[in-house]
Amino acid sequence: MFDRSGFIAECQGVLESDGSARTIKDIVARAVSEPSAVIKEFGMPASGGLETIHRSPELTILNVIWPVGQIVMPHEHKVWAVVGIYAGREDNILWRRLPGDAAGRIEAMGGKSLGEREAAAFGPDIIHSVVNPLARATAAIHVYGGDFFGVRRSEWDPESLRERPYDMDKVLRMFATQQPDRTFGFPN
Repeated sequence: MFDRSGFIAECQGVLESDGSARTIKDIVARAVSEPSAVIKEFGMPASGGLETIHRSPELTILNVIWPVGQIVMPHEHKVWAVVGIYAGREDNILWRRLPGDAAGRIEAMGGKSLGEREAAAFGPDIIHSVVNPLARATAAIHVYGGDFFGVRRSEWDPESLRERPYDMDKVLRMFATQQPDRTFGFPN
């Protein structure tokens, strides 16, 4: 059974022992293997958003609700990240910096799709864009090896692919203004 306090404590314990994103991935994978337990603990999402479950300089845990069709431009985290999906799907396009490009442009280099009950770890240097391609909301646990809200990082313009400072307020507004489509619902 998923328990918020126990989950936070287990993640913090890993940081104190080995700090491994790989070990955190195992914890997240175990949590999202029972989607109904996570929904029971966090509640049925009423709107898109980023709910902070835990925040410290060493660790941030978010409950992320991706509204229908939500797209987040290419961005980096500068800390490792673990994502576990407990409802829906998240499609990631992975990017790399173009060597020697003065504008800091990027090019696509691959992709990673995560579905319900799946988890993945991303290194601190990864650049990715994310989309919820489904006709229903996607819900995920995101764990970051640092202060997700306090790290200076970059995003890239989706059209020109030029680098610019990450705008957290813009991202929060994007999630807050879009509502999940509850027609297709979440798993029970």
